[in-house]
Amino acid sequence: MAGGTAITAAAAIGAAQRAVAAGDTPPNIVYIISDDQGWKDVGFHGSDILTPNIDKLAAEGTQMTDFYAQPLCTPTRAALMTGRYPLRYGLQLGVIPSGGKYGLDTEEYLLPQAMKDAGYRTAMVGKWHLGHADTKYWPRSRGFDTFYGALVGEIDYFDHTAHGITDWYRNEEVIEEEGYATTLFGQEAARVVEAHDGAAPLFLYLAFTAPHTPFQVPEEYLARYAHVADENRRTYSAMISAMDDEIGRVLAALDSKGMRDNTLIVFQSDNGGVKSASFTGESAVSGDLPADNGPYRDGKGSTYEGGTLVTALMNWPGKVPAGEVTGMMHVVDMLPTLASVAGASLAQSKQLDGMDMWPTIRDGGTSPRTSLVYNVDLTSGTVREGDMKLVWTASLPPMVELFDLAADPGETTNLADQKPDVVAQLQAEVLRLSREMAMPLLFPTMVAITYSQPPIFAGR
Repeated sequence: MAGGTAITAAAAIGAAQRAVAAGDTPPNIVYIISDDQGWKDVGFHGSDILTPNIDKLAAEGTQMTDFYAQPLCTPTRAALMTGRYPLRYGLQLGVIPSGGKYGLDTEEYLLPQAMKDAGYRTAMVGKWHLGHADTKYWPRSRGFDTFYGALVGEIDYFDHTAHGITDWYRNEEVIEEEGYATTLFGQEAARVVEAHDGAAPLFLYLAFTAPHTPFQVPEEYLARYAHVADENRRTYSAMISAMDDEIGRVLAALDSKGMRDNTLIVFQSDNGGVKSASFTGESAVSGDLPADNGPYRDGKGSTYEGGTLVTALMNWPGKVPAGEVTGMMHVVDMLPTLASVAGASLAQSKQLDGMDMWPTIRDGGTSPRTSLVYNVDLTSGTVREGDMKLVWTASLPPMVELFDLAADPGETTNLADQKPDVVAQLQAEVLRLSREMAMPLLFPTMVAITYSQPPIFAGR
């Protein structure tokens, strides 16, 4: 294996050198992802939350107006890394819990591996959440040269623990540091940029935990929102502004290093904002949930638009035009798109669900994608063909909903009874996908956790 990897890397570096000699230098790529950020919770979507750095990236770059993620954290990150829907490898249901022993299938060829094989230096800063119980699932085993951050899905922002256990790593070593997690992530990402030697392009994956629960932020950020009456909304807003400041720090580092003009930046949220207490995570949350998904129905954990349609943009000075790209795009499209930009081979990937969107983004226009799989698991399936979207709950009590998203983006009118032929067509697609899907890996973990607990006796 080591010999094969070395040969592959050498071949990729040779290809990169030939590209540079031809004057076609691959860009640096900085991929930024926020956690549980509502669709409307950026300034350029009309929010009162202050996000000047994200807004500037949007104004000077391309907004991907119909960009979809999975409804939960782990599935979205897996889809980004593989270019394949999570139903293909058992991560379509739930997230990897703290007690989970599984992770993203090591047979999958991941985005950082493709970038590294193409001659990139690869670095990850932030939240992983694709497997923590075995080092074979950890970032440096999956294509990243360096890793700094947390492995599980939710940590305390100040003491960097999950269930009282420190989850803060540099590479494979647990470290103890003081500081606010969002700030530390931004500082580390800026250091990665500042230390980059330029001998090879940089792929930096910056995955913030903000604004995921617990709602925590330094007092100086709360002061910016003293006028906001609701405590959760005040803290949530401040968390997003803290993240925006750190994005600004990274942009400043790129400018100072002279890298900005040859750096492609992608920004997206991992799913819609939380609207149901069932999906706030492992922290206790009281009061109203603060995320705003604009006109879209529901939020995180749901395959309605509010759970899956997310803020997304690309920015590359002189290469990505200012404006919008309309039409469906999905996070699975990002692996083939970035591979296209980088000149990376995906010959080792399994069959992709994603499409190369680079020509559309580069030239502007409308996405060529005509269909979308929101999710399929053992009890439900949501798919879309054109503007028609089926939300099918097959477990009892069953429910079939059909929406025309062009006429009804808020999903208020169920057309299932009026269009039975469309329902039948889309249900057939869900059934086809169900025959291809892997068993959800969460199931055996749920059973093990449930039936391995000691008995609870009254008075003892």
